Amino acid sequence: ASDQMALRQVTDRFIFLEEGDVVELKKGTYTIVDDGDLAVEREVVKLVGSDDVTDKGGYRHYMMKEIFEQPIVLENTLQGRISEKHVLPEAFGATASKVFSQVQAVHIVACGTSYHAGLVARYWFEEWAGIPCQVEVASEYRYRKVVVSDNTLFVTISQSGETADTLAALQSAKKAGYLASLVICNVANSSLVRESDLSLMTYAGPEIGVASTKAFTTQLVALQLLCIGLGRSHGLDENKERALVAALHQLPELCRQTLALDAEIERIFECFANKHHALFLGRGVQYPVALEGALKLKEISYIHAEAYPSGELKHGPLALVDSDMPVVAVAPNNELLEKLKSNLHEVKARGGQLFVFADEDAGFENEPGVTVMNIPHVPESLEAIIYTLPLQLLSYHVAVLKGTDVDQPRNLAKSVTVE
Repeated sequence: ASDQMALRQVTDRFIFLEEGDVVELKKGTYTIVDDGDLAVEREVVKLVGSDDVTDKGGYRHYMMKEIFEQPIVLENTLQGRISEKHVLPEAFGATASKVFSQVQAVHIVACGTSYHAGLVARYWFEEWAGIPCQVEVASEYRYRKVVVSDNTLFVTISQSGETADTLAALQSAKKAGYLASLVICNVANSSLVRESDLSLMTYAGPEIGVASTKAFTTQLVALQLLCIGLGRSHGLDENKERALVAALHQLPELCRQTLALDAEIERIFECFANKHHALFLGRGVQYPVALEGALKLKEISYIHAEAYPSGELKHGPLALVDSDMPVVAVAPNNELLEKLKSNLHEVKARGGQLFVFADEDAGFENEPGVTVMNIPHVPESLEAIIYTLPLQLLSYHVAVLKGTDVDQPRNLAKSVTVE
């Protein structure tokens, strides 16, 4: 099995082996020998909260269930970690404060959806906290020479905690001179959690659908908490922290309001079922959101989808735009809105079919060739999280219309434990 959850119907008790361990299994007994040929005992760990994970809760697919669980699991991620105005120091563990006070830079390594979460967080670390942040794909990090700046925190992100490339990257990082390692993960006792110095659990609950949904948004919340926790020693003042925490308190309800648009999203995107290609556009922190939206669509509907920063259209992708090319844009009402509108005008002028997820105050209107889906106004710090939700719903409904296997798309696995 790739991880603990695959065996949940067989047992709730696990022994995690250490590097070099060999197990001899006999009827009714077993012996563990370490790499020094000595017999050793390893702790038996009980898997908690695994009883009802196979229940779809009345939904047709696990993915839809997990999309609609997000208001609840985001509350779980925040539970006991924030007060009315602050992120609580104990959110990161007893030894974290000593490490955090020394951190001068952050290096994030992850794969797939978790990599997109890291790309979002880079904007937060640098804008809010003034901490340099580098984000890298784990499978690339492993095979290049890395120059490590002094006092850099090495951060891995993984839903399962078993991602082979990310685990190998962590093992390489331990020899490279980083200050410490921290993992953001959804599975306690996973390999990444056991091998990292610090861990920040997302508490998303078991995620069975291969296409990650609630794991992604809980990773974003955990990354916000980490940014605030690290930022106190840098450029994040108390007023900014209070504003960010106040926004986090609003997050579950804003998620519920956005998910209430499900039926309208299903109706609007019926036309996508006959498409073969799609472009996703965003600016600033919405560019990684566009990347995640494109990944979701290609994962479960098998439609070729690409994402670009909208300012890059004129440097090549605009050549793809015609009346058969749907273009999806995420358009919160922020300082980049007018720039985005200018980019979208270029798409419209070339006959592209525009689908815009826009802040209700952003000034977009439905017209021939332009379909607007209004999203409730949200604090700027939450835009990346909230605008992810309609893109998840879009990909889900298109996949259902196409008749694909939503929960287990072809050629993919939930926990990628091979190179």
